[in-house]
Amino acid sequence: MKNALHPLKFQPILKDKIWGGEKLNKNFNKPSDSKTLGESWEISTVPEDVSIVSNGELKGQSLQDLVENFKADMLGAKNYERFGNEFPLLIKFIDAKQDLSIQLHPDDKLAKERHNSFGKTEMWYVMQADKDANLIVGFNQNMDKETYLKHLQDKTLTKILNFDKVKEGDTYFIEAGRVHAIGAGVLLAEIQQTSDVTYRVYDWDRVDDNGNERELHNDIAIDAFNFNMKNDFRVDYDTQKNASNTMVSCPFFTTNFLELDDEIKKQNTHDSFLIYMCVDGKVEVITNTSKDIISKGETILIPAQIKDYTLKTNYGKLLEVYV
Repeated sequence: MKNALHPLKFQPILKDKIWGGEKLNKNFNKPSDSKTLGESWEISTVPEDVSIVSNGELKGQSLQDLVENFKADMLGAKNYERFGNEFPLLIKFIDAKQDLSIQLHPDDKLAKERHNSFGKTEMWYVMQADKDANLIVGFNQNMDKETYLKHLQDKTLTKILNFDKVKEGDTYFIEAGRVHAIGAGVLLAEIQQTSDVTYRVYDWDRVDDNGNERELHNDIAIDAFNFNMKNDFRVDYDTQKNASNTMVSCPFFTTNFLELDDEIKKQNTHDSFLIYMCVDGKVEVITNTSKDIISKGETILIPAQIKDYTLKTNYGKLLEVYV
């Protein structure tokens, strides 16, 4: 007999990175003493990094097993038809103490051919940014392959990249094929397709403790660029209280912003699971059979089977994600 599905919290999967810092442990109480903690994978079915439930009757079970056992009850009927037993999203918090490498991701077609993977379209919500911290997204001028390659060869890539100073609440939509990097001093929430495929094109000439540079992927990255994109990556969104305000809606995910100071009853009409990332305050998630609290830096997944639930708080900000 299968246990009934309930809202699911997961053990964070923590990733040390050459560019990581201490905000994830200090600000969000992630269980690590590392001084270079770069990522907390909140919800993942990437092979070797599959999330394990940390609450309720299903505690100790893996998300992959739950998708395979519960199918459409977990994902939603249309999602199960589209993705089968593959969970389509990877949810993270990222702390960049140093600049990340300049990088981009392949689209679905290229990623399938080369890596048997989904492509990687993603979005960022800035939770905190140090003074003058920036994100790199796109180019600061019209770009073509020949001009890009010349700058790459001449080590003048940074002259053609677009640098944006950012603050809390700033949101960016990063389609596959768009060059980007998270700058030093930025703490953010990332929502992306389930993929760990990244093409690194420049890494600031950094070396590790042994004097080795990180691997670059320029030979294969060039085919992944989309040089014809408009610079429409900054996301404007409403902030009406106690309501779901659309931020990004694309074929891979929809993300809404909720600022709450009351109890609101929610109905899942999306034929999809829902994910809530708490980006400030704390919120109680209540169903007929369960009560869970998510605080800033925590995430919860509500299976598609659960249609009615309540969000209750005096103050909280959430990102609401579904497919």
